[in-house]
Amino acid sequence: MAMTCGRDTLALLVVDVQERLMPAMDCRERVTANVAVLLRAAARLGVPIVTSEQYPKGLGPTIAELGNLIPGDRIWPKAVFSVMRDAVLRDQVGRLGRRGIVVVGVESHVCVMQTALDLLRTGYRPTVVADATSSRTAENREHALRRLAARGADVATTEMVLFEWLGRAGTDAFRELSPLIR
Repeated sequence: MAMTCGRDTLALLVVDVQERLMPAMDCRERVTANVAVLLRAAARLGVPIVTSEQYPKGLGPTIAELGNLIPGDRIWPKAVFSVMRDAVLRDQVGRLGRRGIVVVGVESHVCVMQTALDLLRTGYRPTVVADATSSRTAENREHALRRLAARGADVATTEMVLFEWLGRAGTDAFRELSPLIR
């Protein structure tokens, strides 16, 4: 299932990129940088953002590098692994009126995977951004991405999503956002 929709039919879902989780993640700097690119692009292009925090009392808030890019009213706590199994977050995703959900965050094989599978089950079209997700081990991340692709989720990269959102070169948005990936 390809992410063939324009940015006006998509939303960005940031899953659990938190202070006490990120130090243990494989390739955490790359993931943080790529999530930041997508947050900046979403803000510039009008793509709505929903952000979850898994048990923030114990795992802390979203890391500062990303939290500074997310409006405070776009972050919700959860205690379940899948965003879609939390009534408030499920409602927030539903209120966006967007069927295509670009999913980034941690951990790939737990919260990201369970969320994407539940999105599929409930009629959404998830695109999981491979280089903007992570787990404590590369093996867990790779197995999660393979499982998601086999189940019908789209797996893409940050650049793929960015250029699909942009749609064309030569625009003001292209000039502003393309340096983010150079």
